[in-house]
Amino acid sequence: MKLAIVAAEFNYDITYAMVELAKEHAEFLGAEVVQVVKVPGVFDMPLAVKKLLERRDVDGVVTLGAVIEGQTEHDEVVMQHASRKIADLALEYSKPVALGISGPGMSRLEAHERVKYARRAVEAVVKMHRRLKELG
Repeated sequence: MKLAIVAAEFNYDITYAMVELAKEHAEFLGAEVVQVVKVPGVFDMPLAVKKLLERRDVDGVVTLGAVIEGQTEHDEVVMQHASRKIADLALEYSKPVALGISGPGMSRLEAHERVKYARRAVEAVVKMHRRLKELG
């Protein structure tokens, strides 16, 4: 299986660690990471995900980011819109896209504690790819 990773540069101290864990876990599961794309933030992910899903050499995409709570409800708006568009793209292209984005409503400390969730996102894409192949 060939997968791509889309990672937010916002909170990159957190997302860098997520990317490294995701690449390591993909290799462990026998998947090849063909490209890592960095985008400014989680809100910017859907366009990069779309471009990657259009490629024949990409079987699925892992999204990685950390949406940390601020003074407003901006974190909730970002997550709602990005996650909805990401899910829509998976359906449109019939390829798995994992939501490896932590938040909203979490602190920076909580985001650091959830870095390991990147592995779960990789597992989700790999499992869905296998299940979809079984369905034909």
